[in-house]
Amino acid sequence: MNSRYQVFDRSRLIVKPLAERAHDLDLQRWLSLDEETPPFSHPDLPRIADALHAAQDSGAARILIMGAHLLRAGVNRHIIDLMDRGLIDHIAMNGAGVIHDYELARIGATTESVARYIRSGEFGLWRETGELNDWIIEAASLDLGLGENAGRRLLQSGFPHIDLSVLAAAYRHGVPVTSHVGIGYDILHEHPNCDGASLGEASYRDFLIFANTVQRLEGGVVLSFGSAIMAPEVYLKALAMARNVAHQHGRQIRDFTTAVFDLVPIHGDIHKELPKTDPGYYFRPHKTMLVRTVAEGGQSFYCCGDHRATFPALRRALIA
Repeated sequence: MNSRYQVFDRSRLIVKPLAERAHDLDLQRWLSLDEETPPFSHPDLPRIADALHAAQDSGAARILIMGAHLLRAGVNRHIIDLMDRGLIDHIAMNGAGVIHDYELARIGATTESVARYIRSGEFGLWRETGELNDWIIEAASLDLGLGENAGRRLLQSGFPHIDLSVLAAAYRHGVPVTSHVGIGYDILHEHPNCDGASLGEASYRDFLIFANTVQRLEGGVVLSFGSAIMAPEVYLKALAMARNVAHQHGRQIRDFTTAVFDLVPIHGDIHKELPKTDPGYYFRPHKTMLVRTVAEGGQSFYCCGDHRATFPALRRALIA
């Protein structure tokens, strides 16, 4: 049966090289491990650090779920260092995270001005970045996850700034990076070489890889940095799946730690839901990650601050 609706003809698009793009962020943005960072302190950081060390000792999951802004904050080396130390054993990100990681590794810069390039219709249509679509098609053909194949190809790429690639470092360590993509969310979906079937297959495999890790969450830790929708929603569904299977075998997944790091102030007790009449009720990391899913024995923490300050502060607490 044929659709009654016409589709956009992508063959008409002009795709330009990255060399013609003005980049908002370059290598100077990315912090070295010994570089001074914005000040941040929180009384719960040592408790979060203790939970991560305990999870490492027991072999429980140590999951970092992140929005792409965590990479743009310039803390790639800090994330990689925690993988080096075995303190993170799964990273979940959105599609934009893969794009920023790729561009940074390849050209030492990333991020464009939406306000500038949307006017001419150039936004997102950069030739080299579109190579990721070919890697996604390859991932689906090889039965690999999107994040897994991107990490594999980055590690093999010889790109000049591969030392800043979180995906390459994760693949080297055998740490899963799962990319949870929403169709139409990412600039890759504009490109003529984007294949929706491959994108869905590779990203859905990533979701199943993530759900498999969540099965080890008893005694573990989930860190969420700057993801108001993807993190709580993907985590919620994966936890439901993991608990469903655990209950069949007489096991529980309820004694674990969640820690949310974001810029949104939470007023009142972070361990209680706000009423639906309060706009804060719709901040999903609060009700999902800090309240509902740890209600049967877990613990939760909230740290409000800029990622350029909070992630290095967490790392300092972990190695103190």
